Amino acid sequence: MKFLVSSLLFAALLLGNAYLAHAQTEITLLVPGPMGRETMDKLIAGFESKTGDKVKVTYGQGSRDTPPYGTRQLVARGQALDVSIMFAPYPPAVESGNVDPKSATTLARIVLGLTVQKGASKPDISTTAAVKRTLLAAKSIVIVDPSTGTLGGQAMDSLKKLGLVEQVRPKLKTVEGSQDAEAMVAKGEAELFIGPEVSDRLREGVDLVGALPRGASTPIDVVGYVSTKAKDPKAAKALLQYLASPEAEAAYKAARLEPAH
Repeated sequence: MKFLVSSLLFAALLLGNAYLAHAQTEITLLVPGPMGRETMDKLIAGFESKTGDKVKVTYGQGSRDTPPYGTRQLVARGQALDVSIMFAPYPPAVESGNVDPKSATTLARIVLGLTVQKGASKPDISTTAAVKRTLLAAKSIVIVDPSTGTLGGQAMDSLKKLGLVEQVRPKLKTVEGSQDAEAMVAKGEAELFIGPEVSDRLREGVDLVGALPRGASTPIDVVGYVSTKAKDPKAAKALLQYLASPEAEAAYKAARLEPAH
């Protein structure tokens, strides 16, 4: 009888330890700032409650306390976390061998917006033609430097798509980051800011006009990858699948991200 009780206690101890080990699994996650902290916090909380795993998040360039590199650059430099989310295009990051190309999962798409000074009349951007008229009529336009990351490149691509690069060049200003651009508009130093992403939280003093239509700007894919050096590949894959689930899609929509499908 004593042997049976001891065996049962030993088995229970083993099961308890196994559960604790699973509950203490920590998955590291790299997220671009424009995905939104509130959105990701809610999704991570949902994942943790369902699995017992813990998620440690690092936000890349675009957040309000930006590190010096965006997620694509961090991955390319060998700093991929267990799950890394990036904005397309990302050839150097994938070619680095730091993430598994087969794990690529499109989560959502970010959409470029247009910003004006708070209280100013909002111009018409309902159609491609309306956007062209608005940009041509503006006295000054600011964009983020295209060499610094996705937002600036997206704005310049929009100008190219509209065939306006040369026409607006004399009144076009470039700055290092979205906060700098928003500050210029808030102070009246620039009339329009082509940006930020509509999912971004704006600083005081500016208003978002809205999202640019597809004819004026192409939404950017948000894609997640599992690291080739993930501590627990199975747990990392489970997190990535959750971030592509219907539950996550609803959260992205609420945060003004465009659904992946």
